[in-house]
Amino acid sequence: MADRRSLLKMSAMAAGAAPLLAAAPAVASDRPGRHGPLVIGHRGASGYRPEHTLASYELAARMGADYIEPDLVSTKDGVLVARHENEISGTTNVADHAEFAGRRTTKQLDGASVTGWFTEDFTLAELKTLRAVERLPAVRQRNTLYNGLFEVPTFEEVLQLRERLSRELGREIGVYPETKHPTYFRAAGLALEAPLVQALRKHGLDRRSAPVFVQSFEAANLRDLREKLGIRVPLVFLASAGGTPFADPKTYKAYLSPAGLAELAVFADGIGPDKSLVIPRNADGTLAAPTSLVADAHAAGLVVHPYTFRAENQFLPADYRVGADPNAYGKALDEQVAFLRTGIDGLFTDQADIGVLARSLR
Repeated sequence: MADRRSLLKMSAMAAGAAPLLAAAPAVASDRPGRHGPLVIGHRGASGYRPEHTLASYELAARMGADYIEPDLVSTKDGVLVARHENEISGTTNVADHAEFAGRRTTKQLDGASVTGWFTEDFTLAELKTLRAVERLPAVRQRNTLYNGLFEVPTFEEVLQLRERLSRELGREIGVYPETKHPTYFRAAGLALEAPLVQALRKHGLDRRSAPVFVQSFEAANLRDLREKLGIRVPLVFLASAGGTPFADPKTYKAYLSPAGLAELAVFADGIGPDKSLVIPRNADGTLAAPTSLVADAHAAGLVVHPYTFRAENQFLPADYRVGADPNAYGKALDEQVAFLRTGIDGLFTDQADIGVLARSLR
């Protein structure tokens, strides 16, 4: 693996420069992923730029990602914007804006008490005065170089970027939006579903063959999108390693059983499980043997796109770490190859260049 490790070091230094980009296999058609499992740019290229910015999405596409992933929340005036959470103190410089000091509040978000500033308390015009910052500055100190440079993008701007990059790069870039806290926003009178469907239809993307997946941690949200709003794009049910979807008595474990997968297949097309549900870890933190989840999902007709693959030691199995620094890069390439060999249909990664190279080595 010495040659792979050398390439991985180069990716860390160059953030996806020519050596890794050259390793990407040729795209056989205009449909993302026809050349193998999908590489999904998790929040863009969030290992190299502040997440959920147009710069992050663009870099992921230029590194070879098939899809870029915006998490969608709503503004006060009902505009969908890309943020990991609707609480934005960790991803914007809102705390530096004295004019918004009075907006800081505490809310119940999916059963948890959260304090900060929330997108639904800002108009789009107000959000556009803010700038993105790195969410994990202690882990990704280099990303702080870009603090204050990039706006909070709207979903419309993400779709426009997708179209431009598809033309410029000569291959179709897909979009993989997630509805964040849909039950919460519906209760607030700012339902996410209709604006999402309207945006896709405006851009001619609400069709089975479109380069789009819509994902959610709430099965009821996906069912409503399919049965009430008539969305036609593939839908993906996200699953945590434990617990239940919000306001749902059924556990994620039950949804991922053979019977649960068959139920999901009635209205969904895939699952996005925590990667530990595909290959768990032993008691000592090392990688264990794969579970039957991939085979079970495929038997139900569902694709499998696990999350999230990151290069830093602290996110890797113990036997894939290098050195004692939790923020240094470990054997992320090796980990992704191991998961790709289970037969998964794609993966979410913060470093798209590593995902592209791993796919060529699987």
